[in-house]
Amino acid sequence: MIVLDTSGYSCPEPVIMTKKALRDNKEGLCVIVDNRAAKENVARYAAAVGYNVETEAEGNGWKLTISK
Repeated sequence: MIVLDTSGYSCPEPVIMTKKALRDNKEGLCVIVDNRAAKENVARYAAAVGYNVETEAEGNGWKLTISK
């Protein structure tokens, strides 16, 4: 599974990066985020377009596994 590291970016950039990555990886991907707003917004976007989202704390941030 593709890993997209959005650490260091503030919203809406992680959502935009996730949207672009999902165009090429329709089955899903893992997104690394380092702030709560990005975690919530990326998860909300992925759910809104029909993906399942699993969130897990990782280091100083979170790993969101986005899958069909």
